[in-house]
Amino acid sequence: MRHPTHSATAISGARSPLGTRDGGMERGIHGFCIWLTGLPSAGKTTIAHELSPRLRTLGLHAELLDGDEIRKGLSADLGFDRKSRETHAGRVAFVAKLLARNGAIPIVALISPYRSSRAKARAEIGRFVEVYVNTPIGVCEERDVKGLYKRARAGEVKEMTGVDDPYESPEFPEIVVETVRLSPAESADLILSELVRQGWLPRGSEETRASSRTGPDSASALSGG
Repeated sequence: MRHPTHSATAISGARSPLGTRDGGMERGIHGFCIWLTGLPSAGKTTIAHELSPRLRTLGLHAELLDGDEIRKGLSADLGFDRKSRETHAGRVAFVAKLLARNGAIPIVALISPYRSSRAKARAEIGRFVEVYVNTPIGVCEERDVKGLYKRARAGEVKEMTGVDDPYESPEFPEIVVETVRLSPAESADLILSELVRQGWLPRGSEETRASSRTGPDSASALSGG
């Protein structure tokens, strides 16, 4: 059973993913999905790129699924209306399910603005950690290097999430990241700590990663994200 958020860092999650059998990964860790959701330019992909090598340093098979990149291939036929966004999220969820089922840890960075879409993804994948990248829209607009918010407010871009299409923030996410006070690296460290605290990763994972950063092979181990 999940519980409401009481702070910016702690959300009590679903049942523990640690099992007694290997599940295709080392140390008995079963595959599960980390789903980062938030407004455009909230920092989802940047944080995902920080988190991925941290998991790989632990010897885990982490795969980054960036919504924008997947849209160029798997969802190139879709637009940005609600039905298209829901279909896109469903396709990403299907890929994530296959990865998690085979022992990997897919890290999804996707706006996924609708609660219903994320609920369907959770139901399909099963082992699901929702991470709310909570960034005020004003900060997102300042970070928007593509100028999409500005174009949307000028009427040049339609169905822009946060402007003329709603973003439905998560009600009961497993983890919340407040990017106005945390850097991308700090955000990734917080997520890793919460994964350990909630039982998705075994105790000692943070210490193992810290030790590996000081070793002779730490540079190559961190280069895969």
